[in-house]
Amino acid sequence: MKVWGHKIELLTGLLLQEVTMAGLHEQRFTEEKPLLRGQDTELENSDTFLSAVNTDWKEHDIETPYGLLHVVIRGSPKGNRPALLTYHDVGLNHKLCFNTFFNFEDMQEITKHFVVCHVDAPGQQAGASQFPQGYQYPSMDQLAAMLPSVVQHFGFKYVIGIGVGAGAYVLAKFALIFPDLVEGLVLVNVDPNGKGWIDWAATKLSGLTSTLPDTVLTHLFSQEELVGNTELVQSYRQQISSMVNQYNLQLFWNMYNSRRDLDINRPGSIPNAKTLRCPVMLVVGDNAPAEDGVVECNSKLDPTTTTFLKMADSGGLPQVTQPGKLTEAFKYFLQGMGYIAYLKDRRLSGGSVPSASMTRLARSRTASLTSASSVEGGGNRPRACTHSESSEAMGQINHTMEVSC
Repeated sequence: MKVWGHKIELLTGLLLQEVTMAGLHEQRFTEEKPLLRGQDTELENSDTFLSAVNTDWKEHDIETPYGLLHVVIRGSPKGNRPALLTYHDVGLNHKLCFNTFFNFEDMQEITKHFVVCHVDAPGQQAGASQFPQGYQYPSMDQLAAMLPSVVQHFGFKYVIGIGVGAGAYVLAKFALIFPDLVEGLVLVNVDPNGKGWIDWAATKLSGLTSTLPDTVLTHLFSQEELVGNTELVQSYRQQISSMVNQYNLQLFWNMYNSRRDLDINRPGSIPNAKTLRCPVMLVVGDNAPAEDGVVECNSKLDPTTTTFLKMADSGGLPQVTQPGKLTEAFKYFLQGMGYIAYLKDRRLSGGSVPSASMTRLARSRTASLTSASSVEGGGNRPRACTHSESSEAMGQINHTMEVSC
């Protein structure tokens, strides 16, 4: 597939058409060019949230059983359409983690059809007051248990979560505890494993020999990026030091490094295996610190509802260094769940593309590589599109795929 047009046709076919061969386990596609127009975006000015056009963002401090949560939201619930809810990584906040991604032009074409809700972990938002001495920071389980208060406060029926690192762990835990509130998950750099004594000791030693921002940078960036001391690394070092309260950050960092295993297993691997019931897209950059953890997480999820996206040349923060590729993958993920976007694309020659719209497809019309299994137990709300009845005759199809962009 050396012709670019053939690559797009192949990728689109894989993600939007019904798979017609059984036993598909893993596919690898190498993209030599960005999937979307535009070049990789550097970290935007931290004082600018999204674009100048989007001025209707509102800030809220929401009461939860474990303290206040700072939330920034745009839009209001629309029918049964889920909200997009984000959760950032440790060392960051919603601005540092998601500005570049949500600023990307094609991502804005997608998000304007949804309510978007950015959640900041307690005390991590810009300008947050320092917690008092002796404050007990919420555990990772408790951070997940705070999110239903956000869902209830805004009247969301359910959400599609987008989490990075620690935020991906929190959203995965949220989906395990409250599966009926989660329609789908995009988990970037998720590590399903808890920290052992060796990891704990290494973290403590690192804290004695390095500043907190430098310690956090080893979690966020690849060794190549750190050794090269790229402009992006330098920018984040400065932003982490100035935008996030260091005492509060230390509390969050300590709690993340005290986390337990997610306790998930691939269905059928053990009796009564627990796993994520919704469609999941796993994302990691090549050589990222979280690469091994994401690969292991992929091995523990249901292959019929999981897509594994490994992004080349993206380092430790693919949503920052490769927002175009991630946006394209997210668009296909939404389409696979039954939401289809007709988006204007300047790359297409001749004729206009249908005006932007986002609609839910009928179950019988779509089967995808990220289709969800039927709802288990209670709850009658519609989930993401499942296989059409005709696909059942084709036998069990493994939908997990690894895409290298």
